[in-house]
Amino acid sequence: MDLKGKTVGFAITGSFCTFSAIKKELEILKKRDVNIIPIFSFNAYNIDTRFGKAEDFVKYVEEITENKSVNTIAEAEKFGPNDILDILIIAPCTGNTLAKFNNGITDTPVLMAAKGHVRTGRPLVISVSTNDALGMNFKNIGSLLNTKNVFFVPFGQDNCFAKPNSMIAHTELIVPTLEMALDKKQIQPVII
Repeated sequence: MDLKGKTVGFAITGSFCTFSAIKKELEILKKRDVNIIPIFSFNAYNIDTRFGKAEDFVKYVEEITENKSVNTIAEAEKFGPNDILDILIIAPCTGNTLAKFNNGITDTPVLMAAKGHVRTGRPLVISVSTNDALGMNFKNIGSLLNTKNVFFVPFGQDNCFAKPNSMIAHTELIVPTLEMALDKKQIQPVII
């Protein structure tokens, strides 16, 4: 399904090394006339890292999306009862967020938005970025791959020798994954 005219929730968690790739995808979505509502985890919204200052990244995201970001649990709660989003993506989705979502924990704005959104039966897309995908989070990925209305951006090992358990999404496939998820289909192959 074409994304033009759709409202996409773009939830960002603290896999800071992927923020530059996320910027590119936000630009592509905006060029396709997508209404993007940014949602930040507490860490993504507040922590400065070697990859940049949080304030600068938030400002960039708000400027490109032309929307104020959602960065509190109270603001994120509205996504459940109000049917605001056509689709929600968590990109990047850390292992911490993945595990919490799989276990029903809603202690960040991203998790609250995701919980409320899936309650409406609309699609949720996960763009995984975790150093323990083939370790402690393997069971969470497996469980969510088998969950109705949850879809994954194709992912694979990013450095199999130095970090053998680490996997990261192919962010260049975010747009086609969103399009297929709107039709309730998982893009294939999932693991590349």
